[in-house]
Order: sequence, then C-alpha cells, then structure tokens
Amino acid sequence: MMVPNKDHKPNDYSETDFYPRPSHADWTYLKKYGVKASSGGGRASARETIGRVAAGSIAEKYLKQVHNVEIVSFVSSVGKAKLECLGSITDDTKSKEFFDLIQNVTRQDVDVTPTRCPDKKTAELITQEIMRRKEENNSIGGTITCVIRNCPIGLGEPCFDKLEAKLAHAMLSIPATKGFEIGSGFLGTQLSGREHNDAFVSDGKGGLRTVKNHSGGIQGGISNGENIYFTVAFKPAATISVTQETATYDGKTGTLETRGRHDPCVASRAVPIVESMAALVIME
Repeated sequence: MMVPNKDHKPNDYSETDFYPRPSHADWTYLKKYGVKASSGGGRASARETIGRVAAGSIAEKYLKQVHNVEIVSFVSSVGKAKLECLGSITDDTKSKEFFDLIQNVTRQDVDVTPTRCPDKKTAELITQEIMRRKEENNSIGGTITCVIRNCPIGLGEPCFDKLEAKLAHAMLSIPATKGFEIGSGFLGTQLSGREHNDAFVSDGKGGLRTVKNHSGGIQGGISNGENIYFTVAFKPAATISVTQETATYDGKTGTLETRGRHDPCVASRAVPIVESMAALVIME
C-alpha cells in the first residue's frame, strides 16, 4: 500500500539544519543514528502513522465483521476543557454518565464536530481553547479516550504480554504521547481497596460480569468481557511559530523561528491513530 505525499514543503524546515528543535527528536536521532531528518522529523514524524491507520482499518473491519468488536475513540479533554462526565473521584470512580458514554458513543457522535469530542458543550470549549492557542502561535495538549466493546474473554498473557501492557506499548509508540491509563487509572489511587474492588454478579448467561468495571475490562492482564477503556495523553505540539531561544547543534545560543503548517493541537487528528493501534493489538 502506497500513499503519495503531494503537498510537501521541505523548505519550511530549513532552520532545522542549524537548530535541533525543542522537544523534538532531532538531537536524539542525530546522536543515535548520525543523521538529521531535513524534512520535518523523519521517522519521528506523525506522517509515519498513515501506515498504522491503513493496517488498522483492515484489522478493525475484520474484528467488527467476524467478532462484532467495536472500537471508538474520542477527544475527552484539551487543556483545561474536559468532558464533565470525567468528574472527580467518587465511590464509583467515574460517573454513570461516563459509563453510559463509552457504552453508547458512536463514530457518528464523535465526528459531529471538528474537535472529535462527542459532547457539543465541551466541543465548543475545546474549540475556543485551540483557537486561542492558534492565535498565539502556540499549541496545547489533550487526551483521547478509547473504548473497545464486545472484546472476547481471554485475550492477553501473564507477565510480559498482558493485554494492558500491549495496549500501553502500542499507544505510547504514537508520536507526541506522554501518558496512558486504563480503567480507574490514576484516580483509582485515591480509593480504598474496598471501594475499588470489582465485585462479580451473574451475567444471566451462565457466566459472570463485574459491577463497576474499575479494571477497565482487563484483570490479571487478560480481557474479562467487559468494555475495555483507556485514555492516552498527548503533549502540546512541539513545533510552534513563536520565536524560541535555544542552542544550535554546535552549542551556540540563538533564536529559532519555525515556519510551515503546524497543528495547534494534535489530539483531534490522533483519534483514528488510537483506534487503529487498538485494533492491531486486539487483532494480534
């Protein structure tokens, strides 16, 4: 599968011949491989994810048609603008509205707004946040929440191949990611064991299911049949048009002025990448 790039502008990156860009991979790639990517990051650029999305779309189609597995991702926060249903810590960790959302949200709901946030009120706040950063020639980070529904029981292995470890590996391989949490995540650390434990009840079909799903659909590294849900954090885009004082490759202090087309927030664009990587993990 080949995707031609017909809209490239390599001259926009001429400054990188002299400066390693702050928070980019220019310096580490040079030290490790002895080369500089003269056209915007090379293998560290999110351009490479087009192959992941192409492969992931095939995997996702198979999972849906053969196993009825559904994967939906959405932007859950940008800067300080976030879905209200993420809420604060309670005995149920996340609000009922959150669990209703991950149970019912569809691609159509997500794609209603350019921000790919399914809640219109939050989407408007996110839009305002992004536009404010754009006007400042700056950038802002965000989070993407993903749910995998109808995942069969038994995926994952003990120790090094736990399903959540595979998902974390896949998600943190995406450019600009800085964090991963599954189930109750970091909020779960504020609960006692009694509050956090997932009690079992009959599923009415001869099996069991959990009451709260704090585990995020995975226990002992193995899928338990509940919805698998996790959140991925994306840093603010490192390439910004604000003049930055930094050092050249030979250590001299100077100012870097980055040109070109750069997103003020990468979260909205990364939604299909997260879905594709999730599909590839489940498919594997």
